[in-house]
Amino acid sequence: MNEAQHAVDEWINKFGVRYFSELTNMALLTEEVGELARIIARKFGDQSFKKNEENLDLSDELADVLFVLICIANQTGVNLTAAFEKNMQKKTDRDSERHKNNQKLI
Repeated sequence: MNEAQHAVDEWINKFGVRYFSELTNMALLTEEVGELARIIARKFGDQSFKKNEENLDLSDELADVLFVLICIANQTGVNLTAAFEKNMQKKTDRDSERHKNNQKLI
């Protein structure tokens, strides 16, 4: 993730002039998640694709979400590698038996 954060920062500085404000990036993240949700709802849910939506690309939308998320991390000083490792440990400590014992998942 460090490499991705560095790549996004280089791209912003070379092509993006500067980072958008944190508030703008949060709005953009919400927009990108909405676009991702549209594909998920149509591909895996009950909705059908409209004619102009047939070429929507799940991987591209996931990458858009990741890009904006990385922008927010970069501009707020969050090391995503460290944060992810800490979060995985938290989930392991909290949920190591929880899901195994969930009768709904068996």
